[in-house]
Amino acid sequence: MVDIGPDQPEMVRDVAPLIRALRPALGPDAFAEFAAEAHRQGLVFTAVYDGDGRCLAVAGHRVLATSRGRLLFVDDLVTAPEARSGGVGARLFAELEQRARRAGCVRIELDSGTANHGAHRFYHLRRMAVTAFHFGLDI
Repeated sequence: MVDIGPDQPEMVRDVAPLIRALRPALGPDAFAEFAAEAHRQGLVFTAVYDGDGRCLAVAGHRVLATSRGRLLFVDDLVTAPEARSGGVGARLFAELEQRARRAGCVRIELDSGTANHGAHRFYHLRRMAVTAFHFGLDI
């Protein structure tokens, strides 16, 4: 597992395709702008590679100070389709848990689309609970 910054070639080659698979409306230029701005705001991209150098999963995450305590917020977590159900996502999530503990976080939080039932099963298996509704208003 490695952290990848917005100026590294791995961002375009490895991270962008996985994040864009999760967020198809995000074009290449928009992804680059997002990655640079979000990195300045504390977003970290952590990627999992196999022994052949293939990127199998990526998580975008950041530590936030909130009124509920310090938390690690996972903006995006995606595993390549061919690597799903192979333990890669579980290893990445375990790494995020360790980082949250080291950062003094009281919890990990994330949002998941209401129709993404496969992700819901994955998060429930990681002992995550549905604790709130996330409301949004398009502007």
